[in-house]
Amino acid sequence: MARIRRAIISVSDKRGIVEFAKGLKKIGIDIYASGGTAKLLKENRIPVKSIDEYTGFPEILDGRVKTLHPRIHAGILAVRDNREHMKVLNELDITTFDMVVVNLYPFEATVAKPECSLEEAIENIDIGGPTLLRAAAKNYRHVCVVVDPDDYGRVLEALRRKNGNIDEELLFSLAKKVFRHTAWYDSAISNYLSSLDGDGRKEFPEVFSWQWDKVQELRYGENPHQKAAFYRDTHSPVMGVGYAEQLQGKELSYNNIVDIDAAFSLALEFDDPTVAIIKHTNPCGVGSARSIADAYKRAFACDPVSAYGGIIGVNRKVSASMAKAMEGVFFEAIIAPDYDREALKILSKKKNLRVMRVDAKKLKGRQPKYVMKNVAGGLLVQTVDDVDYLVDNLKVVTKREPTEKELQALIFAWRVCKHVKSNAIVITGRDRTVGIGAGQMSRVDSAKIAIMKAQSPTKGCVAASDAFFPFRDGLDVLAEAGITAVIQPGGSIRDEEVIKAADEHGIAMVFTGIRHFRH
Repeated sequence: MARIRRAIISVSDKRGIVEFAKGLKKIGIDIYASGGTAKLLKENRIPVKSIDEYTGFPEILDGRVKTLHPRIHAGILAVRDNREHMKVLNELDITTFDMVVVNLYPFEATVAKPECSLEEAIENIDIGGPTLLRAAAKNYRHVCVVVDPDDYGRVLEALRRKNGNIDEELLFSLAKKVFRHTAWYDSAISNYLSSLDGDGRKEFPEVFSWQWDKVQELRYGENPHQKAAFYRDTHSPVMGVGYAEQLQGKELSYNNIVDIDAAFSLALEFDDPTVAIIKHTNPCGVGSARSIADAYKRAFACDPVSAYGGIIGVNRKVSASMAKAMEGVFFEAIIAPDYDREALKILSKKKNLRVMRVDAKKLKGRQPKYVMKNVAGGLLVQTVDDVDYLVDNLKVVTKREPTEKELQALIFAWRVCKHVKSNAIVITGRDRTVGIGAGQMSRVDSAKIAIMKAQSPTKGCVAASDAFFPFRDGLDVLAEAGITAVIQPGGSIRDEEVIKAADEHGIAMVFTGIRHFRH
């Protein structure tokens, strides 16, 4: 346990610092501060001692040197129960500091600005701050170190509860957070600097550093003999399964998390109320409607057999009528922005159903920066497949143009196809999937499976292909099933052959010019 008598405060992010400093003063803690922090506290009538007055050495080099002084770091690093350490402090008239409250220059936010110059980035590399933090965290048994403004409340509460003392468990927790923070700070600097070359800034740095925080350990991985854990990307938060709140149900499994992410990502592709049902990372049904209950019914009707044991992703608040429609069907999990109170009551009857909620206010425009996949001895990193495809970009390549109704259905099919494992063929109406062929080694087999899986007539439907048709056979199979329009990337050496086949069948075909492989 550490007794807190004196604190150093030097913060770039001033959020909550005035209230925190007032709380420290009420407990009887002396405050030392530097530069702008000292000025702010004095303006708010909080007694504070200037660090340069204590060290006898002014801030110099435009603020580059403020706290880098032996009288500061010896006072932080001295081991209080080491007689020799304390003897040296006494001989040199050095004061001990029992708390360090520091956060760092906003390097990451600075370099995120398109107009940021190298000179500006360099000036936002904090030197004194990380040094203070690391010194205090190293000596955590005797020094309370606070890097996160969100921790001010619990630190004050601990001090009040124990009359100015803090127990070692909290001290260690705060110290671990510091080393995570400084490690990330250094990785952000490394990523930025190693992305620079003579022509500007590259998308991918020469050395790639990232950081995740463990959310939980899982019972096992994809299979029971594999160990697994779930980590969250805390420095680039995306409102999805990583930040979802579990309201009820069994513990999440590795496979649950993968499928929940797939279901929610697919549902968020659409502006209209939409439900996606996922099984083994592939959709087995997607539906859109005016009400979320009708959207669910359309999604479920696509493949009721495969939906058993599936994962549901919803882009609207789950209504009581949707929850009612789910009765009698076993699902592993559901994720949505919110739930009606009555819906939660109905879903609670499914004791094992994992019910996940994500804050709807934080959904819009949130995308991960990178998609990562590790391979033996390496890591693959790519940008997200987030092309916002517009109707104006479509190129009609057949004699017949799609009707307005067909065009709407083609866009729906294309959005779904993006989330289906290659090779992918998706047959849809204007607002629901009809048949889905996924993950086959040949595109014609995916077309046959999509038709085979269809629970309702395919005649008059449209189809999407995630990549070009290498031969006309896939198109011939779709034509035989009554497909009237097709959307595909184009780009095959046999495009003319495929277009000719479409014209023979009276099919309208459009090219997107982009593909959506999903491996």
